Amino acid sequence: MENTAEAASAASSADPAVGLRAVRSLRVLVERLETLQVGNAREKGWTWDQIAQSLGVSRQAVHKKHASGRGPLRRKG
Repeated sequence: MENTAEAASAASSADPAVGLRAVRSLRVLVERLETLQVGNAREKGWTWDQIAQSLGVSRQAVHKKHASGRGPLRRKG
């Protein structure tokens, strides 16, 4: 898909090939936006609890998905 508006429109297509391709494009966009905004929140001092609450997920889920391993409590391996 070339842009978000096109993907959003195509997601409701009666053609499953078009609709599913659009859903995939939107999923990639959402993942990128989430990563961007979680990083933004962390840079501004938000806690994992605050981020998780905003996303409607558990603190453990958001931390597992987005923690980069930079903190002193992260284990290797």
